[in-house]
Amino acid sequence: MSKFPNLIAATAMASALAVPAYAEKFGLGRPALPEEIAAWDVDVSPDGTGLPDGSGDVFTGEEVFADKCAICHGDFAEGVDNWPKLAGGADTLDHEDPLKTVGSYWPHLSTTWDYVNRSMPFGAAQTLTPDEVYAIVAYILYSNDLVDDEFTLSNENFLEVQLPNAEGFIIDDRLTSEAHFWTDTPCMENCKDTVEITMRAAVLDVTPDETGLVPRAETEAAAAEEPKVEEAAAEAAPAAEPVEEVAALDPELVAAGEKVFKKCKSCHQVGDKAKNKTGPVLNGIVGATAGAVEGFRYSKAMSGAGADGLVWSEGELAAFLAKPKKYMKKTKMSFAGLKKDADIEAVIAYLKSFDG
Repeated sequence: MSKFPNLIAATAMASALAVPAYAEKFGLGRPALPEEIAAWDVDVSPDGTGLPDGSGDVFTGEEVFADKCAICHGDFAEGVDNWPKLAGGADTLDHEDPLKTVGSYWPHLSTTWDYVNRSMPFGAAQTLTPDEVYAIVAYILYSNDLVDDEFTLSNENFLEVQLPNAEGFIIDDRLTSEAHFWTDTPCMENCKDTVEITMRAAVLDVTPDETGLVPRAETEAAAAEEPKVEEAAAEAAPAAEPVEEVAALDPELVAAGEKVFKKCKSCHQVGDKAKNKTGPVLNGIVGATAGAVEGFRYSKAMSGAGADGLVWSEGELAAFLAKPKKYMKKTKMSFAGLKKDADIEAVIAYLKSFDG
């Protein structure tokens, strides 16, 4: 008796199925019903074919995006960790490492709508309503500076939206123009005369901060600054000016502001160990000159406003937080804004707690 009866049985079955009589028809399953096919036939074409009736505005999209998409793509579509960015990348397609997003690379808005509708959210695909999909897509457009914050996307105006890279694609002719690549014998060994290391992780800025490793250039720059710091400390400190009394902050209002600030944390940091990220550090922002955080690269609009004397008083900051892009055209801040005055007041109080 064979030691492998299951293997023999499987081989016999495979041989039987290979007979022409079974090759044409295996006798398994049944034809799909029309309603079953319709359930999977959800694609949307560039000409709008397949779009359902519905609509969604930017503000609704911001809320749905924050609830269902931000955990992977960030509150402002800026991406989290290795999850993809959905905004930004303008004028980077000719770079060595282009940022391909809806605003920089994708040619048709239907691709965005179709993908969100078909595959998102991750782990819960096709649970969004058509109105939610329209709203999310509207928010993605807004995050790419392609529409204003009052925009509403619907099946009626869908084809009016033109993405920047709509003319950036050509017919794929690689089967003829690159045919030699598919016929030549590939190189499997000794394909290069020499192999050299041209860059290290520390230089690429991918080494985690926790390791304590920093690029040599930064270490040398810090060392060069030490004598200057010592000299400055050696100088006599000027006489202290009278300190203006500041009203104590309401702890409950600060706590409420900390909750609101969760919408800002993907781009901004506060506190002793705060660093510039997508947005600048916000320590001491209340009462500071606009565009003045050292080491952060501001938009021309923000830098110009600071040079013209804009100071972030509570009133100016409140107006900016309500509608950033309406307050300052071409700002890099992609946040749609805080709709509730109470939230604005609270987050300003929270930021004031880091003024010291």
